[in-house]
Amino acid sequence: MNLGIIILIGFLSVLVARPSLYRTFVNSAPEMAQPKKAFILDLTLCLIAGVFINGYDKIVLDIPWLSLASLMIGCIIAGFFIGLDSSLAQERKVILKAKNQNSRSSLPKRLFPITRKFTFVAVATSFLISLVLILVFHRDIEWLARTAQDEQSIYAAQLSVTYEVFFIMAILMVLIVNLIFSYSRNLKLLFDNETKVLERVKDGDLSTKVPVATFDEFGIIAEHTNHMIDGLRHRFKLISSLKMAEEVQQNLLPNRSPYLDNFDISGTSIYCDETGGDYYDYFLLPGDKLGIVVADACGHGVGAAMLMTSVRAFLISAIWDYQSPAQILKNINNHITRDCSKSGRFTTMFFLEIDARTRNLKWVRAGHEPAVVFHAQSQTISHLDGTGLVLGVDDTYGFKDSIMSACQTGDIILIGTDGINETRNKNQEIFGHKRLEKIIRDHAQDSAKVIQETIVEEVDAFRGDLAQEDDITLIVIKTS
Repeated sequence: MNLGIIILIGFLSVLVARPSLYRTFVNSAPEMAQPKKAFILDLTLCLIAGVFINGYDKIVLDIPWLSLASLMIGCIIAGFFIGLDSSLAQERKVILKAKNQNSRSSLPKRLFPITRKFTFVAVATSFLISLVLILVFHRDIEWLARTAQDEQSIYAAQLSVTYEVFFIMAILMVLIVNLIFSYSRNLKLLFDNETKVLERVKDGDLSTKVPVATFDEFGIIAEHTNHMIDGLRHRFKLISSLKMAEEVQQNLLPNRSPYLDNFDISGTSIYCDETGGDYYDYFLLPGDKLGIVVADACGHGVGAAMLMTSVRAFLISAIWDYQSPAQILKNINNHITRDCSKSGRFTTMFFLEIDARTRNLKWVRAGHEPAVVFHAQSQTISHLDGTGLVLGVDDTYGFKDSIMSACQTGDIILIGTDGINETRNKNQEIFGHKRLEKIIRDHAQDSAKVIQETIVEEVDAFRGDLAQEDDITLIVIKTS
């Protein structure tokens, strides 16, 4: 009874000082370090209580050293389990605070993995339990040796030892089960924080991030999840910007075919990305003439689209002072070369002038694919060739007009980009010029719109399940 009162007074003494020490030592520390600080504080307080109790027992009661050692081991065990429970409770507070305030902490450089925590707790618990059992058995054996005089006393001693061992094991089991439940609550909170955010991400909600509240594997997973959310936010912004750029670029293309006496015209552009570097347009020119342009900036995607937007702006600006295809390409080339000479980017262009009254053609091919011409009367194929350097390389280059006179009724002119002929199938075969010319021959009696749509369908069928690698643009002109 006296010993129990002394132990109670010792622990109550440190318990009185605990709140102020907790505020100073634990609450003032960084949040992710508070669980560790709580464990150290409670373990230290129990050790201090043990030292005070043992000091009093030795000085006043003159208790033997072996008994004092047993008492100190008991204080260490109590401090260990109390410290673990306090640490888990503090960790739970940190997790809940981070969840409720949606706050994020940075991971420290040194992590403390869960496996290391389990190993530490398991080894320490096994050691302490073994130590307790050794002390109990050592004391009980000595006690049995002194008290076991007859059969009845031996039986009573056996019952006493059995009850004592079961009592100690029950106390230790309660402490261990309490730790398991306490840690399970923490794990549930961490899992809930992670899964709820991931469910929102699955539904497209990127407004919430996972609070980083521990410096173990859960902290690493939360940090990586947050980086993923940042990446998805950036990707969604980029996709939104690309969609807007796609809409803007599509609005730059003609929304309908032009009307020109004795000519049926149809054109289209199909980009392999949200935006592309292909461009086509129609321009009404003086003297019942129509200008048709097809251009292809090197590459595809956003960079090519930006370059093509500049080319279009220069083209529209220069068309007001139109004199000839060679003159307008010279004007455009001066501006593009100034902007692209250092980057090495360039643009190919085919500019065709059609005279509705004479049916004469005048064109310039600035490094672009030659236009294909199907002659209805002779059923032959020719090309609108001509020399010409790509735009954006040499601003001193002089372009020259090429001329073909008097198109005949039924003649078909096709101006396209290399995305048609260079389309590949799964066998790495290219679509090529022969397939394109065969389509024109087979559908020579159809309208320009039908011919254009048939070419696109045949190219798609030839490519199969493979992704489109380059932009496709074509204009079909049929003389009527």
